[in-house]
Amino acid sequence: MLKYILKRVLFSIPTLLAISLLTFFISVNAPGDPVEMMLNKSDESGGQRSQNYAGEKDYQEMRHLLGLDQPLFYFSLTDATVPDTLYRIAKPKHRAFLKRLSAEYGNWENVSAYYLALKNIELLSYSERNSGQRAAALELTNTLLQEYKEEKIKQSLSQFPAKSDTTGYDTITVSDPKKNYDHFIAALRASFDRLSSEKSVYTKYIPVIHWYGTHNQYHRWMMNFLTGDFGVSYQDKRPVKTVLYGALKKTLQISLLSLLIAYLIAIPLGVHSAVKKGTLTEKSITTSLFVLYSLPNFWIATMLVVFLCGGDYLSWFPAPGSPPIPEEAPLWYKFSEGGYRLILPLFCWAYGSIAFISRQMRGGILSSITQDYIRTARAKGLNEKQIAWKHAMKNSLLPVITLFASIFPLAISGAFIIETIFNIPGMGKLSLEALYSRDYPVIFTVMMFTTVLTIAGNLIADLLYALIDPRISYAE
Repeated sequence: MLKYILKRVLFSIPTLLAISLLTFFISVNAPGDPVEMMLNKSDESGGQRSQNYAGEKDYQEMRHLLGLDQPLFYFSLTDATVPDTLYRIAKPKHRAFLKRLSAEYGNWENVSAYYLALKNIELLSYSERNSGQRAAALELTNTLLQEYKEEKIKQSLSQFPAKSDTTGYDTITVSDPKKNYDHFIAALRASFDRLSSEKSVYTKYIPVIHWYGTHNQYHRWMMNFLTGDFGVSYQDKRPVKTVLYGALKKTLQISLLSLLIAYLIAIPLGVHSAVKKGTLTEKSITTSLFVLYSLPNFWIATMLVVFLCGGDYLSWFPAPGSPPIPEEAPLWYKFSEGGYRLILPLFCWAYGSIAFISRQMRGGILSSITQDYIRTARAKGLNEKQIAWKHAMKNSLLPVITLFASIFPLAISGAFIIETIFNIPGMGKLSLEALYSRDYPVIFTVMMFTTVLTIAGNLIADLLYALIDPRISYAE
């Protein structure tokens, strides 16, 4: 058995690596710029923070803090037009622009010179005291940072105004701050002329592999995850593990209780329904469970809140959003009041599982009681109840155990509809809010934990098979 467990754990490593790769590359290709989210920017052309040289510095520092100034992976497979240092370009939009420009013209030295000339004009425009001229220059620069077709670039370059002196400009960090505005416009036009005249398009057909070693974003992200560092939340800038801790306590409290309740109720109900097949009691139980299973839990939760939580109807339970239990309250009060508040969420969380598991249990019992060993038990004089509980139930538990493997990951992922309706700050509600706010470190940490629990659930189910049924052995 130990050898089997070890093999399963080893086989799960490639699965985890594949899921981590998929999760990572979805995160890096997700819409939005995490640095701008952290700096509360809405986009690159404007937002809550002014776009100036200090803002660029803040952007670079935040990018370094998040580890985004490293290569994505251990290696990259590109063509000869793309250098191995493209990851050093800070803005994602600029990196995409440079890739298109390199593919169009094929000479990275000329492409980088043209990009540097554009950035020099952008920095110079920030110091312009005339807001109208500054806005016009920045608009043209932003337009050129998106164009890569020759005709459109020429058209945009023709719109740049010329200035004959440096009046109105502060000293800023460009290649030579003493040179005037006309010089930078001329340098930009000259760099584009050289770019368009020295095309080498054939280089985009030459494959190149760039090797970066362990100094990359994926390695850093994976190593941090394995050591319990899940990154920083983009929404409130707290460590993800701090954000998850409070939500995980709430979700585990409800999900584990609902799982225990579901199995404790569903298994006896399923056995009873099978033993009493065809009776009025069995038909009533089966019909009630079928109706419950057919009703969506968000509708049941809403009806319970409307009719049982105050308002125009009954006030049997506290309404969602009630004040939290005081920390200084006695332990007995915390236990009783907390349990009282969990009654409705637990019911909504568990009733679907109870209905489904009991149906599976009933079917398993009915299938088992037709076997030869059951007829032998009847011949010995055992009654139907003893036959069902002592002989038939063990074999009937196998499909119920299989269900456990799929239910187990829900212990951490939560049920965002129930948590939202009852205003429970658990993992489901946290994940939903993270989706709305594009808080990717939170989302992908939950995904990774769900993957781990799915693998663990399958392993536990396999071990329970051998425990329940002696005929199942993993010795060989």
